[in-house]
Amino acid sequence: MATTVGAAAEFARLRAEFRDKGLGGRVGFGNRPALLVVDMTCAFTDPDAPLGGNLGPQLAAISALLEPARATDLPVIFSTVGYEDGLADAGMWIRKIPANRTLLASSPGTAVDPLLGRRPEESMLVKKFPSCFFGTDLATRLLSAGVDTLLVTGATTSGCVRATVVDACSYGFRTIVVEEAVGDRAELPHAAALFDMDAKYADVVGLDEAVAALRG
Repeated sequence: MATTVGAAAEFARLRAEFRDKGLGGRVGFGNRPALLVVDMTCAFTDPDAPLGGNLGPQLAAISALLEPARATDLPVIFSTVGYEDGLADAGMWIRKIPANRTLLASSPGTAVDPLLGRRPEESMLVKKFPSCFFGTDLATRLLSAGVDTLLVTGATTSGCVRATVVDACSYGFRTIVVEEAVGDRAELPHAAALFDMDAKYADVVGLDEAVAALRG
């Protein structure tokens, strides 16, 4: 999702200013990456759904990452948000985002978009809140697989992606956000979240660099 010329210039200026002040260092790729696909479910990839957006380009980018990850037998993990009937497990988040009521576990909207072709052996996390780490065993799964680098993709950039990235950094993983493979419902929060993550919590990299790293 491209930013306007004016916004891109301002982000470039701020990025240089932040780095002069000691923000925005690089963590790089480690020895054992995993690919995390955050909430690329039908409820989010259908533009006509209450929580949806136009994520066609992101689906294509994630597919491009899945090919080398699968070919090299790297861990691939998908996530979804799914609530029990009655929404007793939705907490306060349901009050902030009433549209989350559409994310009942029994709803077809909680299924991974079929364009990604999730395989039976690929892990599925069912979460209740923004971060893929909160209330799940994701950290244990990654550590038991020897993972030191987490490539984060999916939606939304300013919501569940960002929350997951902050926690991944906190758990000590080298955290990589693939720019073309994350999306949001609007340009401004998407661009601001990418800038913020790159400055503080993760390396934001292009798709070609990420594909090359997975192949390597």
